[in-house]
Amino acid sequence: MRVRGLLLFTAFAAAALAVLIGLGVWQLQRLHWKEGLIAEIEARTKAPPISLPEAVALARAGDDVSYLRVRVGGRFDHANERYLFASADGSVGWHVITPLTTPNGGVVLIDRGFVPDALREPAARAQGQLEGTVTVTGLARPPETQGRFVPDNDPERNRWFWRDLGGMSRSMFPVGAQELVPFFVEADRSDVPGGWPLGGQTRLDLPNDHLQYALTWFLLALCLVVIYALYVRSRWHRGRA
Repeated sequence: MRVRGLLLFTAFAAAALAVLIGLGVWQLQRLHWKEGLIAEIEARTKAPPISLPEAVALARAGDDVSYLRVRVGGRFDHANERYLFASADGSVGWHVITPLTTPNGGVVLIDRGFVPDALREPAARAQGQLEGTVTVTGLARPPETQGRFVPDNDPERNRWFWRDLGGMSRSMFPVGAQELVPFFVEADRSDVPGGWPLGGQTRLDLPNDHLQYALTWFLLALCLVVIYALYVRSRWHRGRA
């Protein structure tokens, strides 16, 4: 029975050790992937902007256009602003998402930036409602899917909690927008009259804790080896006694 018990414990310890080492290796793989992603994002955000048609062509070819710097010209349709719940520097407010019509009739949804809740209504920031032809430079960002703990969007009250490109488009243009660009553009910070909306809100500091996670799994594996060695040693001493 003693030999059988030791064999069962050894089998359990070996299986647990394989799992712990496997999790550590997986976290190292994730670390390598995350470092590559961070480097790619940094390169894209510092590169010269490309034109909107170039970005659209890449997106429709199936390429990932996230964080590509894009420059687009056109006219804002302020009457169709949509408000995405957000916070900035500890202040609760909204991102102002405004359709911009390009000279060829296409429509791109521009995240112009953050406004505090008190400035949600356009009348409270009339200076920032740019008229005429404007040029916007910003980062391409794909539509989002609703997270498990994210509230439902409320189109009737114009309260959005996740960026639903199709839902926002349908609420803006019930009969359909011509040539809707398949991504948002998050505007860079710029000198907007009156200071609002405040652009440049894209979060670029991606969390990267995979090395700590890997070390944790490897340390647990080491602890398991030590526990196993102590257990076998105690069994051996009891057997001799």
